[in-house]
Amino acid sequence: MTPRVLAIVLAGGEGKRLMPLTADRAKPAVPFGGIYRLIDFVLSNLTNGNYLRIVVLTQYKSHSLDRHISRTWRLSAMLGNYVAPVPAQQRLGPRWFAGSADALFQNLNLIYDEMPEHVLVFGADHIYRMDPRQMVQQHAESGADVTVAAIRQPISLADQFGVIETDPSGRKIVAFREKPKNAVGLPDAPDQVYASMGNYVFRTQALIDALREDALDPTSKHDVGGNIIPMMVKSGGAEVYDFADNVVPGSTERDRGYWRDVGTLDAFYEAHMDLISAHPVFNLYNERWPIYTGHDPLPPAKFVHNDGDRVGRALDSLVSPGVIISGGLALRSILSPRVVLHSHSVVEDSVLMDNVKVGRGAMIRRAIIDKNVVVPDGARIGFDPEHDRARFAVTHEGVVVIGKNEVIER
Repeated sequence: MTPRVLAIVLAGGEGKRLMPLTADRAKPAVPFGGIYRLIDFVLSNLTNGNYLRIVVLTQYKSHSLDRHISRTWRLSAMLGNYVAPVPAQQRLGPRWFAGSADALFQNLNLIYDEMPEHVLVFGADHIYRMDPRQMVQQHAESGADVTVAAIRQPISLADQFGVIETDPSGRKIVAFREKPKNAVGLPDAPDQVYASMGNYVFRTQALIDALREDALDPTSKHDVGGNIIPMMVKSGGAEVYDFADNVVPGSTERDRGYWRDVGTLDAFYEAHMDLISAHPVFNLYNERWPIYTGHDPLPPAKFVHNDGDRVGRALDSLVSPGVIISGGLALRSILSPRVVLHSHSVVEDSVLMDNVKVGRGAMIRRAIIDKNVVVPDGARIGFDPEHDRARFAVTHEGVVVIGKNEVIER
């Protein structure tokens, strides 16, 4: 018998490091890869794995996220399946979630309603494919209170992650340390560490007990990774799941084990660049494990004009439905629905979101441009760092970021 599982997706984060992309929306609602939202990746992993009872806990600026879920993620109610966005309900008084563990504690009624054997708690803002059934199987067979998904990383990068240390067996967690400077390597690979992916499988009663205990601790930050997991490590009930063991149907050796935390603008940009090579590091075209989404009924992309140097072209790029390239050129870029490139414009190494219009002769390089921005004729973005910084956000790596509905002066 398949164990009864409830999946909870934590989607309440502000995403401050993705500003200005999160100025008007929650982080999991940020568009990605042309036609997707960040939350589509975790929801696709869960539904492909046949976990079809899913609640999404939201909090900040959730309208765009709620609308996307309600329009796109509609499962069969007849079979008892659902993807339900659940906003902060203030069931325990007039206060917001104090942390991810508090979000779970304030929504224990959702667990009581289903009374599953296991509870999946997954983050909402990573780019990856994962078959969660394999992690649940290991968890159920082990009898652990919690199983934490982890990805191997070089020990030199340990101070960038929450690091899991195990006993000599490589399975039982003996320490969970946040960004350690003196990390201990893995038993089978001393030059590597386990970095937490923010995905957990809990035995239901163990989770309920831990959340109740944490809620009574006035010194706690009420965080799953920072408080609940160390509590279970201390009691000896925590195990690790090695993401390298996960096999997704249709994956290749090149994209197997891909996982990106897109918590910063530079990471968000680099994850986009991973999509566009001839043999991409992350392959969107795996039909055996599709990434689901929903978008408006738009016509196919159109490339027009073939007159001298006025030629509509896109090379090494992803071009979404509704795009019109009218005598312009896109190189190594992602063009979202309704983007228009006018004659003699050039967009290079960039991410353009829905309904961006690029004027005649405009030049754009290494930029992220959010929805509904009109780039004037002849404008130059990404060529003069000082001029760009005076007008827009510019990342540490020099990527220009223009927020939703911003007005650009030539």
